[in-house]
Amino acid sequence: MPMFDDGFSASLDDVLEKARADYTARHPRSLERFQRATGYMPGGNTRSVLFYTPFPITLLRGEGSQLWDVDGHQYLDALGEFTAGLYGHTHPVIRAAVVDALENGINLGGHNALESELARLVCERFVSIERFRFTNSGTEANLMAIALAKAYTKRPRILVFSGAYHGSVLTFAGPPSPINVPHDFVVGTYNDIPGVTRLIEENAPHLAAILVEPMLGAGGCIPADAEFLRALRAAATRVGALLILDEVMTSRLSGGGRQKLLELRPDITTLGKYIGGGMSFGAFGGAAQMMALFDPRNPEALPHAGTFNNNVLTMSAGIAALTHIFTPAVADAFRATGDRVRERLNALCRANHAAMHFTGLGSVMNVHFTDQIIRQPADAGATDERLRELFFLDMVEDGIYLARRGLISLMLPMGEREFEQLFKTVEAFLVRRAGYVRSHQPGYR
Repeated sequence: MPMFDDGFSASLDDVLEKARADYTARHPRSLERFQRATGYMPGGNTRSVLFYTPFPITLLRGEGSQLWDVDGHQYLDALGEFTAGLYGHTHPVIRAAVVDALENGINLGGHNALESELARLVCERFVSIERFRFTNSGTEANLMAIALAKAYTKRPRILVFSGAYHGSVLTFAGPPSPINVPHDFVVGTYNDIPGVTRLIEENAPHLAAILVEPMLGAGGCIPADAEFLRALRAAATRVGALLILDEVMTSRLSGGGRQKLLELRPDITTLGKYIGGGMSFGAFGGAAQMMALFDPRNPEALPHAGTFNNNVLTMSAGIAALTHIFTPAVADAFRATGDRVRERLNALCRANHAAMHFTGLGSVMNVHFTDQIIRQPADAGATDERLRELFFLDMVEDGIYLARRGLISLMLPMGEREFEQLFKTVEAFLVRRAGYVRSHQPGYR
């Protein structure tokens, strides 16, 4: 076996195989549940991102920032349902709002007294949103935003970016997804102002919209440079295209999302996840004149259906969440907390001379096993996926639940005790796996 310079003698493959075996031994009931599920669902799975080898944990319940699985293990929930679980599990205010909504019926089949109030709260937070429509997910919100842009501009083409994820049928990591909707897409490089500017000019007569995340979420929590987003705004205006800002994840960075922090005004904003109180939720909105294309008082209005668009559980939970829990002041404070946590994690990586660091903004971050600065998805290409899996398995072993891809999304119920648990667990990984994550770059970060 190869000998590492710090005395580690086992190969990374051997270490990873042992970690998988230990994981399997510790989760026999999850394995049983998984095997049973494969008899009814392909791969025992109905949501691809939740599957990982050797098999996924079966979770039983959650409370606050804690999770329990069917094998009796307790975890700090550092995944936060991929940012949707901002409020933690069974938050008493949201729980009361949902129970209250249930008392008056679930599917009323008409306009209800809650939807306009939640719409008002959102419009007041996002200056760029003058009118607003609900959907059931961020995927639907982005689909409707694209449809609106094409109808409004009467152009067919949409500029997106490599590494972007705008929903299950709008994903642009690697080769084109076979289940993507068949729009006329052109794909640019994130944070590449000269290259994207040329692409916009080349496609100007046909370009309906530029669809961009202010931070690539599924692409590894890679923030867009402020100058890049401003260049997109200017270029879109210049060629008569619309700028669609996908703030499904980044809207939590302030009371008005990252667009407020950058004083950036998109034509259309898409939202999702936490704004509905952690329930199924999505939305899109923009200028009143443009959104008027959906006004059903106009006989030529664009149709927009969805049985559960205005469901009372989401409406009630969203109103409670935005009114009583996640106020603009709390959003600003939580962003600062997230930045502090990420900086502490990176300080631990530096102190242990690790080719490893965390990217992100505020309370959302992702681990990368490289000592290179990451501004584009290609920059993360040097990451060894075996290390990412080992990190995941070690963190789970030590009671931290996160995404298999290394995503960490902090939750409001977390406090200093939980953050210290996260720091100590990451540091234990750095010490335990020092021979496999050691940086050989002088003066790294």
